[in-house]
Amino acid sequence: MKALRRFSVRPQLPAALRPLGSLVRNLRWSWHPASQDLFADIDRDLWKQVGGDPLKLLGSVSTARLEELAADAAFLGRLTALDADLQAYLTEPRWYQQQATDPSAALPAAIAYFSMEFGVSEVLPNYSGGLGILAGDHLKSASDLGVPIIGIGLLYRFGYFWQSLSSDGWQQEHYPVHDPQGLPLSRVKGPDGEQLVISVEMPGDRKLYARIWQAQVGRVPLLLLDSDIEQNDEELRGVTDKLYGGDQDHRIKQEILVGVGGLRAVRAFCAATGHPAPEVFHMNEGHAGFLGIERISTLVTDEGLTFDQALSAVRAGTVFTTHTPVPAGIDRFPMSLVEHYLGHDGRGGSKLVPGVGVGEVLALGVEDDPSRFNMAHMGLRLAQRANGVAKLHGVVSREMFAGLYPGFAPEEVPIGSVTNGVHLPTWASREMYQVAGDMANWQDLASAGEWPHAAGVSDERLWELRNTLRARLIEMARARVKKSWLQRGRTEAELGWTDSILGPDILTIGFARRVSTYKRLTLMLRDPERLRALLLDPERPLQIIVAGKAHPADDGGKGFMQEMVRFTDDPSIRHRITFLPDYDMSMASVLCAGADVWLNNPIRPQEASGTSGMKAALNGGLNLSISDGWWDELYDGHDGWMIPTADGIADHNRRDDLEASALYDLLEKHVTRLFYDRASDDRPGRWVEMVRHTLSYLGPRVQATRMVRDYVQRYYAPAAVSSRAVLADGFAPAKALAAWKGSVRTAWDRVRVINVDTSGIGVTPSLGNMMTVRAHVDLGGLTPADVSVQAVIGRVDSHDELHDMQYFDMAPAATGVAGGSGDAPTVGSADEVLYESDVPLTRSGQIGYTVRILPRHDLLAATAEMGLVVTA
Repeated sequence: MKALRRFSVRPQLPAALRPLGSLVRNLRWSWHPASQDLFADIDRDLWKQVGGDPLKLLGSVSTARLEELAADAAFLGRLTALDADLQAYLTEPRWYQQQATDPSAALPAAIAYFSMEFGVSEVLPNYSGGLGILAGDHLKSASDLGVPIIGIGLLYRFGYFWQSLSSDGWQQEHYPVHDPQGLPLSRVKGPDGEQLVISVEMPGDRKLYARIWQAQVGRVPLLLLDSDIEQNDEELRGVTDKLYGGDQDHRIKQEILVGVGGLRAVRAFCAATGHPAPEVFHMNEGHAGFLGIERISTLVTDEGLTFDQALSAVRAGTVFTTHTPVPAGIDRFPMSLVEHYLGHDGRGGSKLVPGVGVGEVLALGVEDDPSRFNMAHMGLRLAQRANGVAKLHGVVSREMFAGLYPGFAPEEVPIGSVTNGVHLPTWASREMYQVAGDMANWQDLASAGEWPHAAGVSDERLWELRNTLRARLIEMARARVKKSWLQRGRTEAELGWTDSILGPDILTIGFARRVSTYKRLTLMLRDPERLRALLLDPERPLQIIVAGKAHPADDGGKGFMQEMVRFTDDPSIRHRITFLPDYDMSMASVLCAGADVWLNNPIRPQEASGTSGMKAALNGGLNLSISDGWWDELYDGHDGWMIPTADGIADHNRRDDLEASALYDLLEKHVTRLFYDRASDDRPGRWVEMVRHTLSYLGPRVQATRMVRDYVQRYYAPAAVSSRAVLADGFAPAKALAAWKGSVRTAWDRVRVINVDTSGIGVTPSLGNMMTVRAHVDLGGLTPADVSVQAVIGRVDSHDELHDMQYFDMAPAATGVAGGSGDAPTVGSADEVLYESDVPLTRSGQIGYTVRILPRHDLLAATAEMGLVVTA
């Protein structure tokens, strides 16, 4: 008989073991080896059986064993020390608190961080891949730095799927049910002691209710909303069933819940616990964009602001991060669907977000296709600060969204970049974490900018560790391959060969990621015979371990995976190349640590960042990658190899053939030769030197703590300053800013450059000359204080387009043409003003110039923020 539902009963611990509860409930244990060792010593066999999940361990261990431990003085001593260590970690000043001692730092009291998924630990299966792992690493790193972040997401009943393979290598998805009581979660309770529940309006005069659970990630609370409660009908109970499951109707309900409901949950949580209210709101992708609409709604209904005034207030404290380098990766909904869920109140307003007009919301998501609502466009319009997730991705994002800022060069589009990172204590093996500490001379690894003592770590130690980590990977891979074949229908009697696949001394390449077209899982198969020769080379063999999941609806990705699986099934090479199903955090930690080389071959520039190679680098793995994502900026010629790209080749097949050939060449002529170039001590000296350089150079640069410090200094702190500025004096600055924007937009059609003159360069301009540029401009009713007038100079092409531009602010001339004087001399009508500037000629060749006019206000964060410019 099958159970209708499942639930977990948590054990009652003996009084002496009560501190165990605190250690288990705080997910800091997942990156704290001493806590893990304590849990393992409760029952080592059981610890392995439950997959290193302390909550399941305590639910399964016998009462007799708990009583025995309660009387074990040595165990209790360790428990007491670890409990004290955790309390110190939670309360002592850390990097953020040290920064806050400087009054000029102006750090926010709290930051709300919204994401559809969080990969904190495999015991909380609330993630699918890179976006979630990044979000989890963001929270863990914020905790290590003492950054006061609140995470907000959804709690998925089925999470993401676990993966197996059919007999013919096709992906199979399985969705086990997750009981919140069996997860490291606690109920967020209100003053009445009951679990807090928020609600969101739905069409048909219904409400979507969600209870609030909390996972404690070190110092950081992570709030997760769960719609599987009896107040909801069957349809609405299923809103939080699967991560990235269902159709667009299902998806928009999830995004409304995480945005609107998530913000309501944050307010309820702060009111119930006394946690400081967030000053800055960070959208990790556009999924949570509706949070900005909810904030506007609150300001309109509670503070009496207009929509435009509230928008100015909301934008100042909002940060938007885009993770997609291609338009196809953006969430886009039918306008009619968004309108349906906004709900008309009969007066043009929205039932979902009271006080806000339906048309006002729809305008935020407008794109070129008038029938589609673009969540990324809404994110950019709601956030004064935005960023991509690597330097190259910032460039790609500025180009992709340049249409929102007509008249501006892509480099002026107000999207910056913060390169992603990974959480060192999570992804570095214990042994390599010690190496990192020695290289950094045991500075605080969360804030150390350099690891300057790499030379103090011996070749012998590094090579021994690399061999250990590779052997650990081989052991795991053999077990996983055998398990997979059993799931595919084979018997134990047929699988003796799995005990000897892969070799602990063979050069090992790792390739693991989400299986999608641009990541090119099968690029290595373009010339199967050439790959086979590399695998079976009698003197310099290599072996490849592959893993990854395709989206359940992506049959194309599943086809690539099946092609790879069938290749690895070949009896003649299956001892050298394997596919490991069900790629998750636990597998990734062993695979990334054990691989000698991490392979990444996306179509450039479609990899926003990619972080798997960073995890490998923290363990001394060398990267072999296309110049994309983070590798484009951090490759230095000594930390791995860059695969040449066939940029500009329109024929995709030819491009893939060329880049695959380049990959094979690198493997044959460089990678394998370096690995097997051994001295008398059987160590590859030059390889080990690259390992040392990778650790010391990339180690501090690929850490998520570096990423979070970047966010704090370049985004959170400026956003907090801007937010405080517009909220001051009862929102007076926000009101004034909205009024100013309105007047500028009204006048902008009348603003123009009447004419431009130059002097000072003679008949033949020469390098070093000073050119005086004068422009007569019509401000259309605005004042000189409302605008910036700039001379723009740069190289000019055959179409008179400017490139490599420089900008020089022009000032109102001291004297007008009529001989008058003053700060803003008029020329002709009262709105006409003469501006001038001296522009040095610093470059030779074909040079061009023009003059442009831009809105100017102290509360704008970027030149192109309003998307308004007039050019001569």
